[in-house]
Amino acid sequence: MHWSVRLRATVVATVTVALALGTVGLVLVLMLKGSLESGASQEAARRADEAAVTLAQGSEGADPGQPALTVTAFTPADPDVRVVGTATLDAGAPARSLSFGTGAGAAGQAWGSGYATAQRLVTTSAGPVAVSARVSLGPARAALTMLRELLLAGLPVLLLLVAGLTWLLTGRALAPVSGIRATFADITATDLHRRVPVPRSGDEIARLARTMNATLDRLERAVERHKRFVADAAHELRSPLAILRTRLELGRCESRGLVEESLTDVDRLQNLAADLLLLARLDAGEPLRTDEVDLGEVAAEEALRPRREDVQVALDIAPDVVVAGSAAHLRRMVGNLVDNAVRHAESTVVVRVSAPATVQVSDDGPGIPAEHRESVFDRFTRLDETRARDGGGSGLGLAIARDIAHAHGGTLTAVEPDHRTGGAVTGACLLAELPSVRGGQARTLVAVGAK
Repeated sequence: MHWSVRLRATVVATVTVALALGTVGLVLVLMLKGSLESGASQEAARRADEAAVTLAQGSEGADPGQPALTVTAFTPADPDVRVVGTATLDAGAPARSLSFGTGAGAAGQAWGSGYATAQRLVTTSAGPVAVSARVSLGPARAALTMLRELLLAGLPVLLLLVAGLTWLLTGRALAPVSGIRATFADITATDLHRRVPVPRSGDEIARLARTMNATLDRLERAVERHKRFVADAAHELRSPLAILRTRLELGRCESRGLVEESLTDVDRLQNLAADLLLLARLDAGEPLRTDEVDLGEVAAEEALRPRREDVQVALDIAPDVVVAGSAAHLRRMVGNLVDNAVRHAESTVVVRVSAPATVQVSDDGPGIPAEHRESVFDRFTRLDETRARDGGGSGLGLAIARDIAHAHGGTLTAVEPDHRTGGAVTGACLLAELPSVRGGQARTLVAVGAK
């Protein structure tokens, strides 16, 4: 699963904030607990100190003519202060319960675990006594409970807020990237004048957009130079060949055999130049002049052109198979497929046009081995066994046909031979599939005769 940058940023930010707030919350609770307990202990020590001072002052300030102040004469005013007579504070022996406090500080009652306590040893006329005081930890524990509840309730809300803000801010930050990507995806060789939008933020995304626009500028100039080269090459190649052909035709009467051979070579050169120029235009992505083209009509016209006299071309045409494209390019595609089939056929070629928009050309020649069914579409590629007998092929016909099919949004592949013609063809079978405007169903098998 691939997460988007926006989702990854939101998850990372939320998890990071959750860990940070969880750590801070735990530290805060522990520090507050220690502070409150320390404060309670200090308060208990203060109370014990006050009671001890009062008891000591009462014992020292007694009138010599009066009896000495005893422990039994001291009654603490604070119910959380206790006075216990003992010989030694740490002796471990049971203390004499001589406490005159009231309430919680009554004799014999334990302080309990919910208090912070403090003790002081005071020497009186009645002997050493222990003064102890306590402070309840209930308020501190209540404050800690409230803090934990606030953290447990507030942290999820805060994390949702962080996630939402991160999602929104990341979306706003990446919005220019989406616009740049959408625009760049629409830019092709036919509209290189367009440029991606440059955000006003002046950040890394803006610099990326400017870099992409600079790249598009260089690409547009390169394509324009390529188009000019194609136009110049067309002129430079066609003009000398036309002049050479004219001179050869004028000299046909003097040396007919030599001139015929030279004219054949000129034809091949002209066809090769035309093929190369067409491939250059297709590579440059020049826009096609699209119209509704009847695929069956195009196939029939190409099948009727004269070729080998010993090969019969049969048509299996479904009517009203219409595609959107360039009639000239589609005629060239079908013509190249038929030329290739006739060149390698023994006696029969079948051209089939069927719905929704497919053109299938089959022959009864040696066929295409399975390992070569993709390489035959490479430029200047001819199978070894066909080089000796192939007098006119340049190895560009199938490459041009496939490029034309791709330019129309279709495909061209070599498939298993189609045996729907009763075994008439068992050799190569080339199938072009194009996007359809509308397509018919009925077919008529027509043999157009040996050509």
